[in-house]
Amino acid sequence: MREECVLVLQGGGALGSYQAGVYEALVAEGVEPAWVGGISIGAINAALIAGNPRARRTERLREFWETVSSAFPDPGLRTDGQVRATLNGASALHSVVFGVPGFFKPRLPPAPLQPRGAPEALSYYDTAPLRATLEQLVDFERLNSGEVRLSVGAVNVRTGNFIYFDTAKQRVDARHIMASGALPPGLPPVEIDGEFYWDGGVVSNTPLDYVLAQPGPGHRTVFQVDLFPARGDLPQTIAEVVEREKDIRYSSRTRLNTDVGVTRRKVAESLHRLIGKLPPELRADPDAQELLGRLQRYCESLDLVHLIFRSKGYESEAKDYEFSRWTMREHWSRGHADVLHTLRHPAWTGRGPAEHGIRVFDLVEEGVAERTSTKGLSHETSG
Repeated sequence: MREECVLVLQGGGALGSYQAGVYEALVAEGVEPAWVGGISIGAINAALIAGNPRARRTERLREFWETVSSAFPDPGLRTDGQVRATLNGASALHSVVFGVPGFFKPRLPPAPLQPRGAPEALSYYDTAPLRATLEQLVDFERLNSGEVRLSVGAVNVRTGNFIYFDTAKQRVDARHIMASGALPPGLPPVEIDGEFYWDGGVVSNTPLDYVLAQPGPGHRTVFQVDLFPARGDLPQTIAEVVEREKDIRYSSRTRLNTDVGVTRRKVAESLHRLIGKLPPELRADPDAQELLGRLQRYCESLDLVHLIFRSKGYESEAKDYEFSRWTMREHWSRGHADVLHTLRHPAWTGRGPAEHGIRVFDLVEEGVAERTSTKGLSHETSG
């Protein structure tokens, strides 16, 4: 059976360095994605992967993250608690006021003072720095070569329809990556062939559904990397309310979508078996053949691995635009550690041969990010 490895990257701004650490650890363990899908910062990370040779992908990811975190370099002091929260708050405020190097800069004069309908009136920041960064760090000829499939999601501003730009179906350039990360009202819509697009996270912050709906060559292993946890504690302050609301809104109901995918595959397999029991003349019926063709994509085996970033107590609702160097490196190392924990967990190393159906591995629970807990599989389902 042919096997395909897919890396699925959620949006989340400054939290995206966690995904870079995930990728670094995956390739170090011999797992090389053949397909990378992303939304927003996930689309940028995905482009850096697909648009570079294998030997330079981690290097390019690090170059990008070192650039966007350069305004607040590492102070060289280990901080925690309220001191760390204060430093993080200062870093986030700096991003709001001055922008982020290599990513976006504030508009002067600001958007409310621009003429109505002018492109400059549609966002608080200018993303020209991001275009220059992408053109410097991404080889778009390689990105479109088919070496690694790339899919990024965006939303049509005029129609409200969600769309995926997929190198398996079209040519992708810097505009498509920027469109996937054009979160309003901070960042401007991006024009592509006469239409304007916003960040895919406006509708769905993960390309998981798109990946699961695409036909595959056989067995597929999907590493779903989320930057916002759906589960969390009851807020105790108004600041925690804002953070919790953001987590819920951008988590995109990953676990719910996974459960729906499991149910869909079980139903598809039951229908497939039922059609197989029909008399030959009924199996040859055009309606039965049409149904078989549609069911086939849901009858392939799938291993889905959840890797979910979980913020620490000193991180606030500003965590997705807090671009300090020390936080970037911390998130990167946590992504790296979570992959090693997952790939060396007995539930993963001891999994049997892939059969029809879907198996879900959620092996990094609360506390493991701090390396204090090694509890196992949250749920594993097979068809």
